[in-house]
Amino acid sequence: MPDLRIELVPCLRDNYAYLIKDEKADLCAVVDPSEPAPVQRALKAHGWRLTHILNTHHHYDHTGGNAALKEAFGAEVVGPAKDRDRIPAIDTGVDEETNWRFGGRDVRVLEIPAHTRAHIAFIVGGSAFTGDTLFAMGCGRLFEGTPQMMWSSLSKLAKLPDETRVYCGHEYTLNNGRFALTIEPNNEALNRRMREVEKKRQEDAPTIPSTIGLEKQTNPFMRPASPEIRRSLGLEGASDVDVFAEMRRRKDSF
Repeated sequence: MPDLRIELVPCLRDNYAYLIKDEKADLCAVVDPSEPAPVQRALKAHGWRLTHILNTHHHYDHTGGNAALKEAFGAEVVGPAKDRDRIPAIDTGVDEETNWRFGGRDVRVLEIPAHTRAHIAFIVGGSAFTGDTLFAMGCGRLFEGTPQMMWSSLSKLAKLPDETRVYCGHEYTLNNGRFALTIEPNNEALNRRMREVEKKRQEDAPTIPSTIGLEKQTNPFMRPASPEIRRSLGLEGASDVDVFAEMRRRKDSF
């Protein structure tokens, strides 16, 4: 949408926050601000005033800037209703029943737990802000959920249109891709993508956004049905959940 701008804001060591500017309504939200200073610098550079703070989950590297930014701008803090006791300075809790509105724009909320028990994604126009559930070529650790929960969450995201842009919480793409190649080395789309990712990282450029379609082609955690992945894991006859669980187990120590 031409009246919606999205700007990446690198934070901490490998986090991303995102500014979402609605030009028509003159609103500006930040997604998952881990710290206030980089967000404030980006706002100043663009001449934007912050009106909303959106959190996908409670972890400090996604909410650490909430209180300071709310104090500085009077911004409304929006986060998962089912985890509002762990979202700093929260004003508005949302879920799949409530969804949300950003000015005159409908924002879809997807509940995608497993990394945390109440993790959500915000779907704004053609963009999905997936926090630490879906990464470029990866997925989050199962801190508060099970393999079945995470597979269900990823399957829910996979139903979004293929062209949906994916804005995730961290720049983990290079490491994720290296792991993917260990279990699906003959995936041509994966090899092609890795060449692009390596070039971008050599130039210190972000690998985000991805798209849902690209993730379905190259992200092993969205591909447990792949015959090559199943052969690599020795799980040809296993369920998708069991294949996913073994991939996650291996990635945890990769």
